[in-house]
Amino acid sequence: MNETIRQANTGDLDAIYEIALKTGASGEDASALYADPRLVGHVYAAPYVLLEPGSAFVAEDGEGVGGYIVGTADTRGFDERLEAEWWPALRPGLADPAPPAETWTADQRMGFLIHHPFRTPSRIVARYPSHLHINLLPRLQGRGLGTRLMDCWLARMKELGSPGAHLGVGGANLRGCAFYEAYGFTKLEETPYAIWYGMAL
Repeated sequence: MNETIRQANTGDLDAIYEIALKTGASGEDASALYADPRLVGHVYAAPYVLLEPGSAFVAEDGEGVGGYIVGTADTRGFDERLEAEWWPALRPGLADPAPPAETWTADQRMGFLIHHPFRTPSRIVARYPSHLHINLLPRLQGRGLGTRLMDCWLARMKELGSPGAHLGVGGANLRGCAFYEAYGFTKLEETPYAIWYGMAL
């Protein structure tokens, strides 16, 4: 079956939300974890399609969109756009959970990120100012589409003049870590919440 890579558009948003959820547990299906199935996509996928459409691409086969790569050339600039144009509309409908964090549900953890957005450490952004998120449903894995998506997105970053790109991945996502390292990303550091990878462009 032929698969294609193309630029994402707003008509892909429902599929992108679904992919974000079905890969939202360290690369595995997170559907059973969330009462609100759109929360993962709110944080890690949809705003890129809407605010940085030129840097969002999807993988599509005969069954429809089954993968995506999204990101931004300017992480700090995107942080500011999210604060101005994305988070404010989401916050009124989501409670800001109270500590202790150890008792939070998956929905509460994502709600906390919407009220208190995570910012990549400056020591990483300084060298690798661009960042990305990439996910493929199982039916499209193992076909080289992850590499094709990454090639497409990194070419776009080079066009935009970025000197480097980074990404963060949970330590439990062994398949993702193996892919990034095989592709050529360098492991920068490990923290309790993420493994950081970078690549000079």
